[in-house]
Amino acid sequence: MLPSPKFLQASRASTQCLHLPTPSPPPPPPIPQLQGVSISSSFPSIKQCCKLSRRELAIRSNSLLLLLLGSQSVEGLLPSKARAENLEDTTSNEQAAETSNASASATCIDRSPTKRAFLDISIDGEPVGRIIIGLHEDDAPVGAARFGSLVSGAAGTSYRRKEFVKIMPNYVQHGGVRSFGVDAELAKKTGSNLEVDSLNEEWERLNEKCPGIKNKAGTVSIIVRDPLKPPPKIKLVARKGKLEIDQEEVGTAPNGTEFVITTKDSPELDASALVVGTVLEGTEVVERLRQVKTVQENTSSPYFRVAKLIGDKRAVVAERGFNRPYAKVIVTNCGLIK
Repeated sequence: MLPSPKFLQASRASTQCLHLPTPSPPPPPPIPQLQGVSISSSFPSIKQCCKLSRRELAIRSNSLLLLLLGSQSVEGLLPSKARAENLEDTTSNEQAAETSNASASATCIDRSPTKRAFLDISIDGEPVGRIIIGLHEDDAPVGAARFGSLVSGAAGTSYRRKEFVKIMPNYVQHGGVRSFGVDAELAKKTGSNLEVDSLNEEWERLNEKCPGIKNKAGTVSIIVRDPLKPPPKIKLVARKGKLEIDQEEVGTAPNGTEFVITTKDSPELDASALVVGTVLEGTEVVERLRQVKTVQENTSSPYFRVAKLIGDKRAVVAERGFNRPYAKVIVTNCGLIK
């Protein structure tokens, strides 16, 4: 049996009275503003976007994305330009430094001799030839003057009748004159100074001026310092009833008269030798000196290492004999060529 229309109307009215109002949806969040991107009025608002089709919405979002990527790429180019400018500056500075070093090395290599000296050599009393040396008085005036005075005998003593004491694969070394005994007394009579202070100053100046290897093949150098020499020992000494601090030298320093003649490039000599000249003639004589048999070096022996570590004098004496020639290699005559 169907209900009456009045009952239906009453139920509809009660239902409308009990129905609660639905809350309004929250407002959409604001669109974040992108730095460096200006949004023009051509872009539609949120309400208009809702009325766009999917195709139009995809096209406009792609254009916005391209605009954003373009602005970021432009901003990314700015630091790269700065890095490029810095790279150009460093490259120019390096080229300028290389140019200055090349000019300095050219002046150090292109040396013209101002004087010529000669050395007559003999091996076990047999003459083997003459070595002619060109002295560089313009580059090393103090060292060239020292070598010239010792060759000519103007220093009161000379290299005449003095021996070569060491023969290495790259050079031969002369023992020079002694800083004590007869040689020292003869030098004092002529007023010659055999100290190495001025030679050390000249070595430091040329070491800063000329980069690269100084002791190249065919150069003549004076040994002015020993880089392996230990520092002096400090000790207390009683003098006149007072304690004073004194320094005791360990070992003997070069006296500035020993010289070397190189047969090959010898960078190991750059820290101790001052270049004063070059071999002009007689390279075959120097090569024959280098072929003389010598005492074999034995520094790798564990017995020698222990003896040197504990300060055994026998190890010091043995080390002086290493690379010493078995034959007697002497400068029989020497002087300056006018």
